[in-house]
Amino acid sequence: MCRRDRETQKYLEYFQGENEGYQDLYQLALMNDLRNGIQKMIYIIPSNFLFGFSVSNKIREDFLQYYNIKKAFIFEKKIFEFTGTNVIICFFERKKFPKKEKIIFEGIKINKEVQKKVYILNPENHFRAGNEFEEFVKHYKAFKPLKVSYYLTIEEVEKNKGNNKIAVIDANAFNGKGYAKKVIYVNDDLYKKIKSNILFVRTIDTGSFDGRAGLYLIREVFGVDGILVSKSTYRTHPIQIFFNPQISEEDQVLLKDYFNLVLEYFREKNDSEFMTTYKYSNSEYTRKYLGLIQAKKLIETFPILVLKENERDEFKNLIEKKDVENIISFVKSFNQLKRLLS
Repeated sequence: MCRRDRETQKYLEYFQGENEGYQDLYQLALMNDLRNGIQKMIYIIPSNFLFGFSVSNKIREDFLQYYNIKKAFIFEKKIFEFTGTNVIICFFERKKFPKKEKIIFEGIKINKEVQKKVYILNPENHFRAGNEFEEFVKHYKAFKPLKVSYYLTIEEVEKNKGNNKIAVIDANAFNGKGYAKKVIYVNDDLYKKIKSNILFVRTIDTGSFDGRAGLYLIREVFGVDGILVSKSTYRTHPIQIFFNPQISEEDQVLLKDYFNLVLEYFREKNDSEFMTTYKYSNSEYTRKYLGLIQAKKLIETFPILVLKENERDEFKNLIEKKDVENIISFVKSFNQLKRLLS
């Protein structure tokens, strides 16, 4: 439930007291049935119950210590006329005693074909389905990870006015065909910051294969140097990334290629289940949303700050060859070894 929408304002009173922290009405329904001791339940609920990131962590942790999932039907196609939200049918059965333990069940995924798959929900990962990506970014963080921040805001521009001319798009001004282009004037420091950081994160699949979620070059896609947020920040907009410490443009391009290769590797391996389903569409694949925290964690596995010249050459060569299996192996062994030796 989006708390910014006027239609949802009347429901906010339900999310107080013992329901504080829950994110949707279906979550309140689950908890009410839990409190009333219902033994067996069949629920048709949004698929983000299984695959959602922070939006669903609390309900899964609170609810799944009391209930097992016996089986589930996962729909990645349009079911209901007036919503684009994908749904699952979950068969719940109450445990004899509350316990945070692994839940294993068979799921039947229905999209352009029908697939059977065994799901393992681990309490260490908030009972979230699609754990391989989370395991990778958790256990193979670089010894000296890149720090990132998001968004070029109008407030920052106003505080750093100057005589340097910068072309930007306005992420809050989409006219149906593209984002409005603007010229801003900033001081030397902000000019250098904007010009030195050439990447943006696309968090939402566009529906075409050349518009998947990932990292992209701002100038290549939009023909400008920056992405301005003139109003509120939204996670679904194109978002400029700023690095600390600053890395060269060459290394940012290397990061872009690494990030996208590894992201696609896990999407293929897990049928994109570690990402949140965005909405139903007629595109060639199910559109997904990549969380900004997920993007940050994947960037933090990029070991560029501690690579020696020969190691960098080897790593770059693997990326240029798109040898994803060996890229993953390199990062795992290198990052793990550096931590052990530290």
